Amino acid sequence: MDEKPSSAVSQAVERITELESELEASAEATTGGDPLSRAREVLHRWVDSVTAVVATPGVGRVVLIHENGSESRIASPDLPMQLSVPVSWSDKAR
Repeated sequence: MDEKPSSAVSQAVERITELESELEASAEATTGGDPLSRAREVLHRWVDSVTAVVATPGVGRVVLIHENGSESRIASPDLPMQLSVPVSWSDKAR
């Protein structure tokens, strides 16, 4: 059973699609059902090909290095912070 995307998701999809059209680029939005399941499957395979990760919270970027040596860059305000290891001032960390 397909769930209707939330208002926030629908607004984000619409905003991004409109921005892409301003660049005269086509965009394909997927918010549920089999198309979303397929997209997630493809993304999982893509992530599983990652052999190194460089997180740079200061610039909001994560670089993924894949098995074949190619690089994928993700601009995100949240992901680099989530990947960073918190600073520890305990003696165990030294």
